[in-house]
Amino acid sequence: QVQLVESGGGSVQAGGSLRLSCAVSGDTYRSYCMAWFRQAPGKEREGVALITRNGGMTYADSVKDRFTISKDNAKNTLYLEMNSLKPEDTAMYYCAADRLRCGVYAASYTYWGQGTQVTVSS
Repeated sequence: QVQLVESGGGSVQAGGSLRLSCAVSGDTYRSYCMAWFRQAPGKEREGVALITRNGGMTYADSVKDRFTISKDNAKNTLYLEMNSLKPEDTAMYYCAADRLRCGVYAASYTYWGQGTQVTVSS
């Protein structure tokens, strides 16, 4: 069983930056595929970035070259560095994990955090 707790959300102006964190506890952190998703009001949850067990990274086209996913195995923490933020990045951001599967769809993940809100104003 894995517990995920996100933090770092907030309100910023367009062009600003935020760093989200996801503290992981309860199991061997390195055995999991980890990802960030987001969900805006009235929209489906969408994958933002993922990092595989071996450190391979995948990004949604909408965030490429602006967002960076990383993990600190010593701290059992997943990060999402977000730069050049746009109003369309406004959403609740969720951390997700799965021991067996790894993909860009929410259905691939068993464990979820409670989310952290990111609001970008123009």
